[in-house]
Amino acid sequence: MKVKKLAESGLSKEEVIEAYRHVLRGRRLDERLWQLTRIGKASFNISGQGHEVAQVAMALAFQPEKDYFLPYYRDMTACLVWGMTPKDILMGSFGKEDDPSSHGRQMPNHYGSKEHNIVSHSSTVSTQFPLATGVAYGALLGKKDYVTLTATGEGSANQGEVHEAMNFAGVKKLPLIFVVENNGYAISVGIDEQYANETMAQRGEAYGFTGIQVNGNDFAETYLAFKKVVDDARNGKGPALIEMMVSRLTSHSADDDHTIYRSKEELEEMKENDALLFFEKQLIEEGYLTREQMTEIDTELKAEINQATDEAEAMPDPKPESLLEHVYADKE
Repeated sequence: MKVKKLAESGLSKEEVIEAYRHVLRGRRLDERLWQLTRIGKASFNISGQGHEVAQVAMALAFQPEKDYFLPYYRDMTACLVWGMTPKDILMGSFGKEDDPSSHGRQMPNHYGSKEHNIVSHSSTVSTQFPLATGVAYGALLGKKDYVTLTATGEGSANQGEVHEAMNFAGVKKLPLIFVVENNGYAISVGIDEQYANETMAQRGEAYGFTGIQVNGNDFAETYLAFKKVVDDARNGKGPALIEMMVSRLTSHSADDDHTIYRSKEELEEMKENDALLFFEKQLIEEGYLTREQMTEIDTELKAEINQATDEAEAMPDPKPESLLEHVYADKE
């Protein structure tokens, strides 16, 4: 499969290398979260392994200091690019008071950070879509120039609120980018039983705006597609839908076993085509990094995540007497 050269992205050598650091940080942190569930220190994890290259390319096309992000539960790597830290993520998994997503009151993988314009979501999948439409409508009403991003998987893209959100966004020409991260599985259900249209991207056209399918393993292609639609949205040209074709390297969640519904051959082929490995190969072949430099970066990131794990685990738990805070209205 032919892919774009990294230089075609228009990003500098330093920016491409930083993108690689984001990708690898996401992978190593995700691996740590799996470890924590297996030793009983964290209760749950929904992995984004296989989505990282696409998510970094996506997030880099936005301006996190003013744009809004309403992620879905696999968007951890994109949240890191947006400004959250490994410690922020780990505090959520440990259920700590200083967890920025919910102060330890939500399950893991419900990312949120008021400081970084990341809006938390619900376990009811795709509820972030109508919320994102409201956030984007606020930009239109308030004459602001921020763009809103929201994402979900191809399975949950079949929820009714997704279509309601896209219809309203198309009618109002909102500065809103919808993303479907298509990894081929809605938990254990393959795409043949999920939707009949040829691509998810076609749905954009049905609601009156651009729909694009991209190869999520191709960093430059994905980045350029997002840069174009984000620029268009910021300039009043309305919303867009991007379908990123990615792989889910793990089970659906820490409570799932994908070996029950995926063949050994499929799993082996998927690991061989890991987007991270492809990105590394491309970086080496195009002269951005050597294997030795990648090893150095990996060592630095592992140390960073070890430190973040230790610091997050040592943070205080929520106080029991605060359990009902922000649940009921104040008596005053």
